[in-house]
Amino acid sequence: MQDSVVDPSAAPAAAPPALPKLARQHLHDTVVSHLRRSIVESVFPPGMKLNERELCETMGISRTPLREALKALAAEGLIEISPNRGASVYKMSHQEVWETFEFVSGLEALAGEHACARITPAEIAAIRLLHDEMLACRQRDDLPGYYSRNQAIHDRIAEAARNSVLQHTYLNMNRRLQSLRLKSNLVPEKWDQAIDEHCQMMEALEARDGKRLATILSRHLLDKRESVMGMLADAEPAR
Repeated sequence: MQDSVVDPSAAPAAAPPALPKLARQHLHDTVVSHLRRSIVESVFPPGMKLNERELCETMGISRTPLREALKALAAEGLIEISPNRGASVYKMSHQEVWETFEFVSGLEALAGEHACARITPAEIAAIRLLHDEMLACRQRDDLPGYYSRNQAIHDRIAEAARNSVLQHTYLNMNRRLQSLRLKSNLVPEKWDQAIDEHCQMMEALEARDGKRLATILSRHLLDKRESVMGMLADAEPAR
């Protein structure tokens, strides 16, 4: 029997697809998203210590993907990890809350002004759809549904500004405020005020009135800051 000869010119066999890596990345994103949503909706309130064993059992995962997700959220400023105490939800000081709202209000105003000059008709139509869905959520008293669409609107405006540095900075800083922004709508009057301001935003965006949209966005955030600071003061124990 003759030995088989390998043709050196033959193309090498294709490498198998990296399915395990894709699956792992998908798991990571899912765990991060779940934990982030739990923090935003105050399932995990500020200052709460996170029990790794309980979280692993609840989500049906091992500690490795959980710890990777916690590190990602720590980089976002949502989680605080201590070598001796483990992970806990980061609790902002009153001064941090005040200053972060002030900073993000400026970012949103700038994004709104640029967006009016650069947004496409298709993007405006997509934001209008989110706006209408948001109003429907208000009619059903669906606060989580309302807030997810509300935040998507603000994110789409930042994207339409066509400035990657501005968008990246806004997304990172605003993550730290999302839980507080949602809570500011717990009072029906404040929720309805936010709805009215969003209707004004939509009018300014569709008219491509950048100066007006910038003013509305800035005022919108600073109004929320006043509501949040009042809630934080009410929540403090009597001295």
